[in-house]
Parts: sequence; C-alpha cells; structure tokens
Amino acid sequence: MAQELNCKVKVLSVAIKNVDKQVFSTMEKSISDFMNTRKWTTDDFSANEKIDVNLMLNLTSKTADDDIYAATLTIQSSRPVYNTGYTSPLINFVDKDVVFRYSQFNTMQFDDNRVVSNDPMSSNLTAILAYYAYLVIGLDYDSFSPLGGSVYYKRAQNIVNNAPEEGKSIPGWKAVEGNKNRYWIIDQILNPRFEEVRNYLYVMHREGFDKMSSKPEEARQKILSGIQKLSLVNKENPSSILIQFFFNAKSDELAKIVGQLPKEQRIPYINMLSAMDVPNMARYQALKDR
Repeated sequence: MAQELNCKVKVLSVAIKNVDKQVFSTMEKSISDFMNTRKWTTDDFSANEKIDVNLMLNLTSKTADDDIYAATLTIQSSRPVYNTGYTSPLINFVDKDVVFRYSQFNTMQFDDNRVVSNDPMSSNLTAILAYYAYLVIGLDYDSFSPLGGSVYYKRAQNIVNNAPEEGKSIPGWKAVEGNKNRYWIIDQILNPRFEEVRNYLYVMHREGFDKMSSKPEEARQKILSGIQKLSLVNKENPSSILIQFFFNAKSDELAKIVGQLPKEQRIPYINMLSAMDVPNMARYQALKDR
C-alpha cells in the first residue's frame, strides 16, 4: 500500500561547530526516510493523494560529549483545493521544545506500543516526529470529513501519555510545563469544548474552498459563518493554544475572504478576528481602509 506523506526535510546546522557536516546530511536523510517510508495509517494513498509536509529542524546547540542537540522544529502541511492548483495550509507551527540524542549510525525506529526505547533522549526525536505525523494526518482527515481525524489524534495523544522522560531535560510533553506545548495541542483538539474548531476545518475546506470554483458566494458564506462560531469558542477558552495554532495556518486566507466583502460588511469579522488572533491583528485592521 502507498504511504501517506510527501515530507520534505531540511536540517539547519549553522549554529553547530566542530561536527562533521556529513552527520547532518545523514540526519536529514534519516528523518526523511522515517517520515516518508513508514506506514502511518491502514488507508491506501495514491501518489497524488499524499499529504504535503515541510519540516525544518534548526539545530541551535549541541552538548560537547554526548551528542545531545537542542533545536526548533517548523512544521508545515497543506491540502489541495478541488478544481484549482491552490493548496490550503493546515499547519504552520514552530515547536521550540525539541531536544534529542542523535548518533549518525543508529537506525531511527518507532513503535506505537513502545514509544520509549532504553534511551529516552534518543527516543525523543522519533516520538516528536511521529506525534506530528499523526497530527498532520488527523488535520488532513478532519478537512475532508467531519471529525475524521480522531483515530490519529488519539495516536498522537498516546505518544504524549507515554513520552520520553529524563528528569526535566526533555520538555514539551507535560501539562505542567506551560500551556502552549505538544500536550495542550492534542489535549484541546480532542476536548469537546473545542469540537467547533474541528467542525470548522471541515466546513472551511469541503463546503468552502472546495466549492469556491463552482459556487463562490455560497462557499464564501460558509467560511464567514464559521468565524462567529470560532469567536464563541475563543470567548469560552481565552488564550488557548489550539485557536492560535489554527490561525498560524489560516489567518492569511481568512483576511483575504473578509477583504472580498464590501467595506461596510467587513467590520464585525475584522473585530472578531482581531480579538481571536492578536498576533495578526494589524493584518485584519488594515482591511478597514482597503
């Protein structure tokens, strides 16, 4: 059966000194092979159905004697829009809690039933990569069928529940470590309080973007109607990571949709988007004058 992901991987190592650059070429290939050759679902994907993913691992430091790297990981994924050449982003996220041991000649392995091997620090890289593989697939499935990604979110949550531990040296997996990490993303995705976010992923893509070429007014209205529902979720769950996670990928598209309205109709949408997505407030406010 064909595999699910078309994942392009880039490892940046400018900050790392006194290490053979071949190590990073091997790391890049190992991550690419791990993401692109492992079968993540039981479904069969044709080549043109594969999910486009970009991973950029930016190595920021390395310990002197035991090959432990700290890094940031940028994850981007998208899905095609029906009857167009356009792809719509589903994830655009930077994970700053990435730390792992990497040895050039070790094979990268992962087992859902045994997330951690004998060395938690070595297991952390594959755990993080598998977590995002399942998150990418879950979001893609949600965008094609209502709540369609649940089984893959639960696999990501299984990784969180069995994540590598080594004192406080492996961050990102625990609720107590902050409110914007891997734990909270998947916790909120699976929390019924945020179900409307997942419903909107379906409405926005299948009833919105996918029908934009055949029924543009109806499709646009579907997308706009979801903004108010999102606003209610945000009011009940202020400062949630999931809302910002959503807007990291979707703010540009939503600004363009609102910008297509007559000026006098934009104001309520501008106000709702500005309240939900503070980092991109200037983008929405600029629509008042265009």
